[in-house]
Amino acid sequence: MDDTEVTSLEQVRAWLAGGGEVRFAGLRRVEVYAWVERTLVRHEYGQLARPGKGLVRQYVGRMTGLSRAQVARLIAGHRKTGRVEALAYQRTKFASRYTAADGTLLAYVDKAHGNLSGPATRRILDREHNEYGQAAYERLAKISSAQIYRFRNSAAYRKANATYQPTRPAVIPIGARRKPRPQGAPGFLRIDTVHQGDPDGGKGIYQINAVDEVTPWEIVGAVPQISELWLIPLLETMLGQFPFRIRGFHSDNGSEFINYTVQRLLNKLMIEQTKSRAHRSGDNGLVEAKNAAVVRKHIGFGHIATQHAAAVDAFHRQYLNPYLNFHRPCAVPQIIIEANGKRRTVYRRWATPFELLREVPQCENFLRPGLTMAALERFAAIQSDTEAALDMQRAKRRLMLGIAKLSA
Repeated sequence: MDDTEVTSLEQVRAWLAGGGEVRFAGLRRVEVYAWVERTLVRHEYGQLARPGKGLVRQYVGRMTGLSRAQVARLIAGHRKTGRVEALAYQRTKFASRYTAADGTLLAYVDKAHGNLSGPATRRILDREHNEYGQAAYERLAKISSAQIYRFRNSAAYRKANATYQPTRPAVIPIGARRKPRPQGAPGFLRIDTVHQGDPDGGKGIYQINAVDEVTPWEIVGAVPQISELWLIPLLETMLGQFPFRIRGFHSDNGSEFINYTVQRLLNKLMIEQTKSRAHRSGDNGLVEAKNAAVVRKHIGFGHIATQHAAAVDAFHRQYLNPYLNFHRPCAVPQIIIEANGKRRTVYRRWATPFELLREVPQCENFLRPGLTMAALERFAAIQSDTEAALDMQRAKRRLMLGIAKLSA
């Protein structure tokens, strides 16, 4: 664009008042900056009064499309250097504390010691300089563990020490990492362990809590240890106490359930094994809530020695489990989708797990072979809810008194 005729402030003011919308398009930044420089020189920007400077600033901004702040930066640069030009990008650089020779020396030390951990290597480097007086280790004596790992990840270090390999996460191909998908059918369990403490070095019992996601039928057991010798027989017994066929087994990533022994048991019973996902704390939330509402409520937090595991397990099997499933109402969750699309869980109804099992469509088809709903109804009618609760409480008092007497 040729604007050489615009030589006075009056012409600039008239152009701005006329609402001119002429603007550069398709020009490179160097060409735009050169025009800005010529305009400032032509109007002798540095000699203008404040109103005149404002007119020139508006004129430059209108013509170039630059923001007010950008125009101000270009004019400030022109006043300092007499030029309007793009500054070359200068990357911020920090002074290097360590040299390539330090990386080679670190590789030499790692190779000699067999690639120890960062803190251990840091201690060795400190001793080499401060205790053995090796001047070559002066800078490495103050190195951090993080900087050691940065060196180890560099190409130069790998070339000097080809034996180093970074830690690789262990991949355990047991169980699918996802939530269970019962789709309204019973038989998909959530399972977890509850430990009864280890005071003064004495091991406590482990209680195993398994809850069905749909009904929610609950079975609790107890073992002195969670080793293969004790856990596998208990799991077989607990799975057999559910009135329906088990088709899913979900746990967290603890090694008591994520191991090849449990995997073989579940494969033999044709039960799908799943495990909780990372950063999804609610994947096993159902059974963890039952740990507090049932196990801790009835058994407490106190230490129970391993010799009482059989008595506790017998109490669960004979009294607690029948009471929980036939006589203790549970809150039934209901999902409400609000107008804005949010999902909210409300609890408006309470029912026992047996009542919820009866409401499952075609519930007879899910029962174990030889078991009928009529047989379960007869068992539920033997005692009322309060009678079953009183029997359970009397049995629990006898259990706790026996544990206290033997522990005294």
